[in-house]
Amino acid sequence: RIHVSRKGDFGAVRLQASDYGRDAFGQVVVARDFGEALESRLSESRHLVRYRPARFVALEEAAGPLRSLRIRDEQGERVLGARLLVAADGTRSDMRQALGIGAIEHDYRQTLFVARMRAEQAPDGTAYERFGEHGPTALLPRGDRHFGVVHGVQREQAEAVAALDDDAWIQRVQGEFGWRVGRLLVSGPRSAYPIVRVVAERTFGERAVLLGNAAQTLHPIGAQGFNLGLRDALTLAELVGQADDPGAAAVLEAHARRRHEDRQRTLEFSDTLARLTGNASPLLRPLRSLGLLAADNSASLQSMLVGGAMGFRGDVPALCREVAR
Repeated sequence: RIHVSRKGDFGAVRLQASDYGRDAFGQVVVARDFGEALESRLSESRHLVRYRPARFVALEEAAGPLRSLRIRDEQGERVLGARLLVAADGTRSDMRQALGIGAIEHDYRQTLFVARMRAEQAPDGTAYERFGEHGPTALLPRGDRHFGVVHGVQREQAEAVAALDDDAWIQRVQGEFGWRVGRLLVSGPRSAYPIVRVVAERTFGERAVLLGNAAQTLHPIGAQGFNLGLRDALTLAELVGQADDPGAAAVLEAHARRRHEDRQRTLEFSDTLARLTGNASPLLRPLRSLGLLAADNSASLQSMLVGGAMGFRGDVPALCREVAR
């Protein structure tokens, strides 16, 4: 289930997965668990060489069918060659910069705090998103009887919020979120992330492609960024599996073309939602409330919201499609 509301506005949207023939809209995966699962599968690969820890140093000029880069590891610097380089090195991508690909930035002037919390009521499969003037507050059900808490604040408040003791921090989140899961009891350590939208002006270069946050980092509202990056990767895997030369210009152009609609619509969805829900104008309050009420009572509006939130935009990669039973 998904429950969406905004502090200070009336109305809410409630979505039930069973209404759409699904067991769930998605799952909350703890980053540590996801990393361990990836590590386990990678260890099974017989045709994989890993250099770690290692740091990217520079790109070399492309030569024939290979693109070379220099890395530094415990043995010093070395040059590696590949038919395709995948830059998945995050928002401040060094590889994107080395490829000469610019990026357009927008600073939302918000900071996002992330923590694990336990409440009086254990998670029951409902994901809550509560919008506010200075950012969203979300409680996401984890599998360990805790919630994953995401709380946005104004950038100017971030230092003060980071300095709060646990009791004051819990009280702050309780005040923003309300009492839908009873009293919030215990919080784990919190991490802080400035929210800046960074969008690469193009997503590939000569024998190189950008994926995930290196290609686009978007506002976390609506939880779209990670899944968008996965669809980038799954589309690339599909195309590479069909190609004789994975780094050929035709392959990279096809990837950019297939990802264009999903990428643009997801960026627009998250940015519009962030700006609309964060706008403190009293003129927007009744319009937002009417919008929440309409969405809660309109099957067609809910279907559009569910389809978009689950990533069904444009050319969906084959590995994202359900196999017919």
